[in-house]
Amino acid sequence: MLNGKKVLFSGMQATGNLTLGNYLGALKNWVNLCEEYECFYSVVDLHSITVRQDPTILRQRARKLLMIYIAAGIDPEKNCLYYQSHVSGHAELAWILNCFTYMGELNRMTQFKDKAAKHADNINAGLFTYPVLMAADILLYQADVVPVGIDQMQHLELTRDIAQRFNGVYGDVFTVPEAYIGKVGAKIMSLQDPAKKMSKSDENPHASIYLMDDPDTIMRKCKRAVTDSEGQILYREEQPGIRNLIDIYSACTGKRPEEVVKEFDGKGYGDFKTAVGEAVVSVLKPLQARYEELNKDKTYIDGIIKANAEKASYTATKTLRKVQRKVGFPDRVR
Repeated sequence: MLNGKKVLFSGMQATGNLTLGNYLGALKNWVNLCEEYECFYSVVDLHSITVRQDPTILRQRARKLLMIYIAAGIDPEKNCLYYQSHVSGHAELAWILNCFTYMGELNRMTQFKDKAAKHADNINAGLFTYPVLMAADILLYQADVVPVGIDQMQHLELTRDIAQRFNGVYGDVFTVPEAYIGKVGAKIMSLQDPAKKMSKSDENPHASIYLMDDPDTIMRKCKRAVTDSEGQILYREEQPGIRNLIDIYSACTGKRPEEVVKEFDGKGYGDFKTAVGEAVVSVLKPLQARYEELNKDKTYIDGIIKANAEKASYTATKTLRKVQRKVGFPDRVR
């Protein structure tokens, strides 16, 4: 508990460009969580360097992601929005937790296997111990809940195991986090391959709608979206392309899928794709406008970065000092 509320932690990597799927599936639903939770939202740039990054681009993307958090409606006065690399406690706690994590546990992490296959020329130790840093991210703030997708559940379970193992040796040190079960965001799939999620790392430029895409680009991508030859707008597994477009339209308009099917009964795919594109443009327009305002106000963003790094560091340091004392590190001379 912090300030009378349970603590929630989440973060996104400062790599690639955020997609419509990131917004509808996560960011949009983070906005009002501060009413119930003390929220820490990190730009997890330490995680980003498990894959080689261009330093200039990484810095630019980290700042862009922080501004997108705010542009999406996450209030930096009510939530802590910060760079992971600005809080040294993440790396310090990760080292300690490495010593409480077993090789066998890390060997079972499916994401390591997936990433190692994609980056065979750079299978580094950081990629292997990535889940331990993720555990440190969560435990550092004594998070009660963590919003996670199915692909991250294995990491959360490891975090829980590490916390319980440490607590078993040293007493009640860490809060053992639970998966956040709240409003489920829309699961948006690729426009070109509706069998897989829309991804910011997709090599096909037409597969994903990015948050900063201009209206013409959005319309073009929607019109090129893969559908089928059935010619009916129905919400069913047999039509994954149309089902995905219905999900997008539903998430953007607030209408239920069955309402969307009724609305477009008897209409063609062309009309429907145009409507989907217009709905997406309408949803992203205020976010893009707010982002442009923030991008012009360097002083304001720099102030947010400084203030929230201090807030995150203050909370993180309380946990870190407790952990360091428990494992036997010498007290710091004040």
